[in-house]
This record gives sequence, C-alpha cells and structure tokens, in this order.
Amino acid sequence: MKKLMLKTGMVVATLLISISAMAQTLLKQDTHVFPAPEKGMVKYVIEVPHAGIAADNNKKIELFAGKYVETDACNSYFLAGEFDKKDLEGWGYHYYVFKTDGNVGMTKMLCQGEKKNTFVQAPSVMTEYNGRMPIVIYAPEGYEVKFKIYKAEPETYQAAEVTVKSTK
Repeated sequence: MKKLMLKTGMVVATLLISISAMAQTLLKQDTHVFPAPEKGMVKYVIEVPHAGIAADNNKKIELFAGKYVETDACNSYFLAGEFDKKDLEGWGYHYYVFKTDGNVGMTKMLCQGEKKNTFVQAPSVMTEYNGRMPIVIYAPEGYEVKFKIYKAEPETYQAAEVTVKSTK
C-alpha cells in the first residue's frame, strides 16, 4: 500500500511539474518589454497564429472588455468604459488600457422571469491582426477581456453609383 501511494505521489508530482512548465511557455512571444500592470489592474495577452503577411492583412481583431452581472431576459445591458491605445515608447508597438467606472446601464423594459449571469461589455475596439506580435491589454481586476477574429473574403464588390438630377 505504501509503495502504491509513493508511486502515485511521484506521478502527481511529475504531472504538476509538467503542467507548471507548460504554463510558463504558453506565450510564444516575450512580453517583458510591456509595462507591469498597475495596482488593481490585470495584464492580458492575446497571441494569434501567424499565417503570413498577406493572410494577416486580411484579418482584424475586435477586443471586448466586460464583466458578468445578473441580468434579466428582455433588457439590453452595457458597461461604461473605453479602450485607450498607448504607444510602447522606443519599440514601435502599442497596447491597450481598458478604463471603466464600473457603471452598468440598461434599457428599462418591465421584465418577468428568471435572472441569468450575462457578460456585459463596454464598446469594443478593432485592431490590426498581427500573428508575429502579441496584443497586450490591461484591465481592472474583476473584468475580463475577450476577442473575435474577422477575416475578409477575397472578393471585392462594386458600389452602385447614384446619379442625381439637377434641379436648376
């Protein structure tokens, strides 16, 4: 019994060491050049796959920041806040700081029914897709950062020209 417990302990220790090593190498880019988060802030890093310059140029990333709050089923909710784009001086890179006072607004429809936990977000921001560089975002503790990737289709379309008759 003692041998089995010892072997199990060794396996668990080996797994924990492996998981710890993997967690330290999750980021493919070194983000030490970006500032440390200020007190009360959390540093988020987004790394997207690099598919070549042409493929990266056909994509955009939309950043969202928000938090989960209890909501009803019929009102729309929104978070007061905004992203501030900052330059990383001397490097030619930028990062984002999400600022909010935490106020959540909503429509005022009278709703009946069950409450649910919903991600309520502030207005989003679009940024360039770059698979060679991480996107660094700082947000207050208690808030989360999410993102979507948009890809342009290769087709382009012609807009219709509208002629206007002169009234003279």
